[in-house]
Amino acid sequence: MGRGVRLLLAVVCGVAVAGVYAGQPVLGPMGHDLGVPRDSVGWFVAVGQLGYLAGLVLLVPLGDMLDRRGLIAAHLGLVAVGLAVTAAAPVAWVAFSGLAVAGVFAVVVQTTVAYAASISPPEERGRNLGVVTSGVVVGILGTRVVTGSLADLWGWRSSYLALAILAAVLCVLGLAALPADARTGTERYGQVIRSLGGLFAQPTFLSRGLIAFFLFASFGTLWSGMALPLAGEPWNLSEAQIGLFGVAGLASALGAARSGRWGDAGHAGRVTGIALALLLGSWLAIGQLGWSLLLLVIGVIVLDFAVQAVHVSNQHILTAAHADRTSSTIGGYMVFYSLGSALGASATTALFDAAGWTGPTILGAALALCALATWALTARTTNRRGHHAHLGMGQG
Repeated sequence: MGRGVRLLLAVVCGVAVAGVYAGQPVLGPMGHDLGVPRDSVGWFVAVGQLGYLAGLVLLVPLGDMLDRRGLIAAHLGLVAVGLAVTAAAPVAWVAFSGLAVAGVFAVVVQTTVAYAASISPPEERGRNLGVVTSGVVVGILGTRVVTGSLADLWGWRSSYLALAILAAVLCVLGLAALPADARTGTERYGQVIRSLGGLFAQPTFLSRGLIAFFLFASFGTLWSGMALPLAGEPWNLSEAQIGLFGVAGLASALGAARSGRWGDAGHAGRVTGIALALLLGSWLAIGQLGWSLLLLVIGVIVLDFAVQAVHVSNQHILTAAHADRTSSTIGGYMVFYSLGSALGASATTALFDAAGWTGPTILGAALALCALATWALTARTTNRRGHHAHLGMGQG
């Protein structure tokens, strides 16, 4: 995979995932313009996330049957349609419909990751996954800054229109520039879906999935709750100022790329343990938000670095273990991601209302500890199995 292909795939991931999160900084203006009550504007993001979850199960496994290049282009085209409908929506239900379509087909991200894994030589798989996954980081965190800026200039619709145009352009570029990746298998769709269900009984898949669940629940706790204390005393920051914290999180993109190379060198398991320890430690700094923005920024950088390092290591291990069905594997793994993110996002606001920033801090740290404990337990089990296998060979 050449540098140009890696960059194109990273941009595809960034634009697709940005469409799901673009509404977060502009929920107020969207609700006012489309007549949605303030207590219901969260559905502008929730609808896209629910569509994304459905797409993970129903669409991503298609990559194990069909040419992934064609799927990437087709899904990007439909993302563009959904975002364009949202940008032009005259009433709320039209916007919700467009966001649902964009969310369902935003799973082009997972098809792209599986595509990158399948066309990469084994010795470069981690590096390529790291670069491609960095596009997801930029999309999630960078959209907070870009969307807010565009909305200030031309209104909230301009951000969705810009993303729609980018998705359409990438659709054409994908067909023209990406190498074909035709599937040679003869499995039917039903067989592929059943095989996806069977993955949840595999120890490696389940353990990495549980780590991802706790990992992204901790991640969601920070990014869904941080705006609440920053907007209040003593900081009283504006929405645009709060969005700038996403710039600090972009440093984690570098961590994603580097951790892929560590995985290629055979250190994916060790990287996971170290990164999860860093994740737990980051909450010590994040918990000081009430009196120090500098410590908060340091905590944000460390947390996002750790999250992406673990995320890339997880995908590296799983695509290597299930190289014959990378799309189904990535799709199933990301179900844990979606559920974890939803848990963190929903719990943090309730805890903040009840206990201030102390509540989300304790939750985020507890979730990080659960991820670290899961890694330690599974690493110990793996080592014990390897030890028994070695003894068996010696006795033989």
